Amino acid sequence: MSWTIDTAHSQVAFSVRHLMIARTRGRFNQFQGTVNFDEQNPANSSVDVTIDTASINTMNDQRDTHLKSNDFLDVATFPTMTFVSKRIEVLSSNRGKIIGDLTIRGVTREIVLPTEYNGQSKSPWGATSAGFSAEIRINRKDWGLEWNVALETGGILVGDDIDISIDIEIIKNEG
Repeated sequence: MSWTIDTAHSQVAFSVRHLMIARTRGRFNQFQGTVNFDEQNPANSSVDVTIDTASINTMNDQRDTHLKSNDFLDVATFPTMTFVSKRIEVLSSNRGKIIGDLTIRGVTREIVLPTEYNGQSKSPWGATSAGFSAEIRINRKDWGLEWNVALETGGILVGDDIDISIDIEIIKNEG
C-alpha cells in the first residue's frame, strides 16, 4: 500500500561536532517521499525520499550559506540528496533495518538505517497514519564532504561524524 510522508509532522535533523567541544544542530526543511508499507509483511515495504539540499537550516544564515557552497553540499550542482531502500530486515514487531542507497553530492553509498515502528493511528478526519523513527551516524567524508580547518589547539573545526535523526509520519493513500 502506498503511503505519503506527512512533512508537516516529520523531521530530518542532524548534528555535528564543532571545535571538537560542542554540537551544532540543523535540519532540512523541505523533503518529500513515498513509502510502500506492507502492514502484513513489513519486509516487503520500500522507501524513497528526496531532500532539498538548499533547505538546510542550522538557525545561522552565514553557516547555512557556507553549508550550501561547494565546500559542503554544493546545492547549485546537487540540489537534492536521496535515500532509496533496497530491502528491509524485520527484527521484532517494532524494530527493523532499512538497507538502502544514500546519495549526497552525487556519491551513492549503501547504509543500514536502524528503524523503530511507532504504531498507527486514525486522525479525527479519518486518515490512517503510521510513525517511524531512525537514527544513524555517518562519516561525511564518505560522501566527499571533505572541507575542514585545523585548529591551533589541535583537532579540527568540523567533526567527521554526522548524527542523523529522522522522525517520519506517513499517511495511507486510500483508494
